[in-house]
Amino acid sequence: MFDPTNTVILVSVLLVLVFSGIHIAVALGTTSMLGIYLMTGSIDPVMSFTANTAYEALRDYVFAVIPLFMLMGEFLAKCGAASDLFTLINRLTKWVPGRLGVATVLANAVFAFVTGVSIAAAATFSKIAYPEMRRYGYERKFALGCIAGSACLGMLIPPSVLMIVWGVLTEISIGKLFIAGIIPGFIVVTFYILYILWVAKTDPARVGEGAQLPEAQQQARAGLQDATEPDLRAILWSTFGILALITLVLGGIWLGAFTPTEGAGVGATLALLLALLRGMKPAEMLQAILSVGRTSAPLLLLLVTAQLYSRVLSMTGLTGAAKDFFLASGLSPYAILALMVLVWFILGCIIDSISIILLTVPVFAPIAAALGFDPIAFAIIGIIAIETGLLTPPFGILVFTVKAAVTDEKNLSPGEIFRGSTAYWMALLATIIALVAFPQLATWLPNLGNAVAVK
Repeated sequence: MFDPTNTVILVSVLLVLVFSGIHIAVALGTTSMLGIYLMTGSIDPVMSFTANTAYEALRDYVFAVIPLFMLMGEFLAKCGAASDLFTLINRLTKWVPGRLGVATVLANAVFAFVTGVSIAAAATFSKIAYPEMRRYGYERKFALGCIAGSACLGMLIPPSVLMIVWGVLTEISIGKLFIAGIIPGFIVVTFYILYILWVAKTDPARVGEGAQLPEAQQQARAGLQDATEPDLRAILWSTFGILALITLVLGGIWLGAFTPTEGAGVGATLALLLALLRGMKPAEMLQAILSVGRTSAPLLLLLVTAQLYSRVLSMTGLTGAAKDFFLASGLSPYAILALMVLVWFILGCIIDSISIILLTVPVFAPIAAALGFDPIAFAIIGIIAIETGLLTPPFGILVFTVKAAVTDEKNLSPGEIFRGSTAYWMALLATIIALVAFPQLATWLPNLGNAVAVK
């Protein structure tokens, strides 16, 4: 039965803790234990319920998906695979206006298939693509906005940490979520490239074309053209290895040959072999493992406390009460969906993406199911909406990641990067609208995979 008093206390305490700067895992765990105590009046059920939830969560081997996929991406990033991708795509797109921007987007799209963390892509391509863009006369705001915007693809194109967290919370197949993100990811890539081509056509000076460059940039540009380029054969082999790895891992998950956890294990092992073949040293391998440990351990703790919080919400009756409230409100399903997206947009201005999922999905997902929205399509819509927070001021973690990575630029403010990434934010919004109108864009591949696996 719904207990409004306890619910108000729990929600208020959680919000106060979160906005006071307390770590989200601590806030969720503290609030959950307080909720159990308020409902039972005894400390023993609190300890027992918390211990059982943590044990059940950590013994579920699906949690290994996060560190294994992150390890796969980290190995490939350390061995220079991202640089090879950018170099090859840059060569293949020499005839395209604004080719360095297009190459950045396409390289990020491919790199996103081997890493589920957008921050890694932002940091990597700030070092790889940005110097090239500036040497070729690209406007600083445009170049940095392109890098920050295209880094969002790391959380949308599988394997994505956000998809894993969503799947754990809602008990939706993580493999299906991975496959569902492919077509929407390519739609976002298409919107990004169309914007870059439009800028190159209407204002070519922003992409270093159609305008007289400063003498220093002309000399640098000539030097680049005359310099000996990296061995094309080595770059092709490197890229072929990455594409083969992507095909094997995601194809195996799509066809049901192995689970997402098994696929992550296969991917991490093959990525290690590729990295060793490319000359990765033991010290670099150890550094990659430690980096993944530092990143994934807090995420696993977050998932444990999030499951505890979700169960407590169900016990208080908040989830059912919220569902009944919206169903009785008289609003259309699309109006309610718009309100959810608006909440995600607002929260994206304040807190990080994973925290938004942990706070809202336990409430929003049952409502969406009751309204008749497909769970997989709703998940992709939610992930993209939450993803916009990575580019939304004042938090915008990708913007600050890019700013921190570009250490040589003087008088660079986050506002300049935010303005440069506005068009990419709008592209994400356009993709959300397309998915609401045509949810089959997210559900077609998972359903096709089921049909193929059955045959």
